Amino acid sequence: MRGLSEKVGVVVGGAGGIGTASCLRLADEGCAVAVGDINGEAAQEVAERIRARGGRAISCQTDISEEDGVRDLISRAVAEFGGLDVLHANAADLSPENIGRDSDAVDIPLEVFDRTIHVNARGHLLCARHAIPELLKRGGGSVIFTSSGSSFTSEAQRVAYAMAKAGVNALVRHIANRWGKEGIRANAIAPGLVRTEKNFEILEGQGVLAAVLSSMRSPRVGQPADIGAMVAFLASDDGEWITGQVIAVDGGSTMR
Repeated sequence: MRGLSEKVGVVVGGAGGIGTASCLRLADEGCAVAVGDINGEAAQEVAERIRARGGRAISCQTDISEEDGVRDLISRAVAEFGGLDVLHANAADLSPENIGRDSDAVDIPLEVFDRTIHVNARGHLLCARHAIPELLKRGGGSVIFTSSGSSFTSEAQRVAYAMAKAGVNALVRHIANRWGKEGIRANAIAPGLVRTEKNFEILEGQGVLAAVLSSMRSPRVGQPADIGAMVAFLASDDGEWITGQVIAVDGGSTMR
């Protein structure tokens, strides 16, 4: 893809599944990558994989819900690589004790709602707050958030998750509107069911994979690399005229 060589990207939530695939694809396209994740050891492993493939990468333990950690990650990327061109915020609290108790508007524990909004929505705001000034110094850049199809479809459960992702979509449009004339473009990716190393056995055991495939227009479920490819495209010069969009990469599960 055009325009990613010698660029600098930060991926928050970069260890595991979609995050790792995004880091690797950006690096393969020539981008230096700062890998941030709440699991510092896993982030270090991703950075080591990139360096072993001849790329440039650093890692940093980063909790997207903590402003100091987000600020530190972006500052380290700038100090190490000289600036910032791409932000991909991919982190969310998908722990069983949180999303597993995310029920409906009547029954959801308020601490689950507050935690979900704090991480999944406020955390993306923190990433934007500290990345945008650095992007402006380079004459613009690309902000990419991981959203979800639940932000524009209906579910009987997971009300907080859907509300948080809808907030992410609104934040994308705000950034594209506010800083578009200054060269910053912002988009969100709404993945469908993506088969990761963590969810495969659980989903297969619950029959979820078969159920999703039966209603999908594609012959397969998603792979993390499918999302990584879209991240790289939106970050590249080939995606320069795309901004303010929520793009479904879901095998045709949703059609709008």
